[in-house]
Amino acid sequence: MITSERMAAVDRNAAAVGVPRKQLMESSGNAVARAVRETADVGATVAVVAGRGNNGGDAFVAARFLSEYDVTVHLLGRPETITTDISRENWDALQQAELPTEVVKDSKALTLGDPDVVVDAVLGTGVSGAPRDPEASAIEAINDVDAPVVAVDVPSGMNADTGETPGVAVDADHVVTFHDVKPALVDREDVTVADIGIPEAAELFVGPGDLQQLERDPHAHKGDFGRVLVVGGGPYTGAPALSAQATLRAGADLAYLAVPDSIAETVQGYSENLIVDSYVGTRLLPEHVDEILDRAADVDVVVLGPGLGDSDDTLAAVRQFLATYDGRAVVDADALQAVPDVDTDADLVCTPHQGELQKMGGPTEDDWRARAEEVEDFAADLGQTLLVKGAYDVVSNGETTRVNRTGNPGMTVGGTGDVLAGATAAMFSTLDPVPAASIGAYANGDAGDQVVDEHGYGLLATDLLDALPAALWGEDDE
Repeated sequence: MITSERMAAVDRNAAAVGVPRKQLMESSGNAVARAVRETADVGATVAVVAGRGNNGGDAFVAARFLSEYDVTVHLLGRPETITTDISRENWDALQQAELPTEVVKDSKALTLGDPDVVVDAVLGTGVSGAPRDPEASAIEAINDVDAPVVAVDVPSGMNADTGETPGVAVDADHVVTFHDVKPALVDREDVTVADIGIPEAAELFVGPGDLQQLERDPHAHKGDFGRVLVVGGGPYTGAPALSAQATLRAGADLAYLAVPDSIAETVQGYSENLIVDSYVGTRLLPEHVDEILDRAADVDVVVLGPGLGDSDDTLAAVRQFLATYDGRAVVDADALQAVPDVDTDADLVCTPHQGELQKMGGPTEDDWRARAEEVEDFAADLGQTLLVKGAYDVVSNGETTRVNRTGNPGMTVGGTGDVLAGATAAMFSTLDPVPAASIGAYANGDAGDQVVDEHGYGLLATDLLDALPAALWGEDDE
């Protein structure tokens, strides 16, 4: 089963691994044509009612595959308003082939006659809410015809994820959906799931399609995209500052730091954008935990670990914090070794490299495919989400596993993991753990690739900070 949002991401990821949407549309249209052939004999009349998006484009392709039928394509609106290039190309192909088409300028006047089959390609899976004209009138016209209806991907007017029909919806006799069944169609017996050639890699590997989750409401307010508290420092000052700056570069609205007062001035000196709120001492101790918990209650995500060190009393404080905390946290660096020992209600993303994973009791497999399976099992046992860093990053919560391939050998330099922890926390402010960790890994690695492409090896962790925004929001549409 796949949601409409995830399907859109997989479509775009497929293009990134070499299977463009145009090729997928060809396969989708062919699948619809096969369903029509199963519904009516050769020579039957087929009325295709098509919207102006990719759903309509699938139907334009289907019409080309139905040359042995009497097909007429009814386009809802002017051809120049078709919303995607590939759909427009397939509409133009119908014109060049001189196949029967009709441009419907007034949907209330749409007449389909007495066809043997109707193809519903009015609205696709990405549409929610009650249909409006011209689509609403077209749906009513389809329902008025006494003929079997084949719906493309999902019956128009139905929410593909919830099954809700807030307005008029097509009463389909058969649905041809693509790649995987949509949630609204799970209990229907009239559904064909068509394999359209999307490779497994488009779902397994994190890609540009995953970044579509980062779209922002233009009416958003300060704080809507995350308040992050970085708890770190003591033996080290740069690590917590890198993480906090990365949260901001990755889109969080506010970055706070809880650090010992012995290093507070140094940490503040790294950037005026950071809000440093120190506690008394030289490192994190159990006596500081109640104070840290109070601060954590006011933020969306905590980053726990950068620069904390591994002294026994600091690790005791980490365990005490996790045992009480029930919010969201990214756990990194030395704090990771405390996670398996603690029963916590917190929702964690743990970001170990291979050595840190071993300290947690995790697998040591070198091959990324074998490691992905073992990390999935270990995440299930741990009950938390893991982002295991490596040449291929593995993200798993024990049920869903993703693999990230961005990044390069230049990122073995110190501090890149601190940037990753901060970027992941920014994502975790608004997304679930697996998408947050997946996008954090993808963006961190892509930022490193951009730096190496421009400057070669010898990158610094601070170089990644400036490259993060382009990695997250600078992707070109296909």
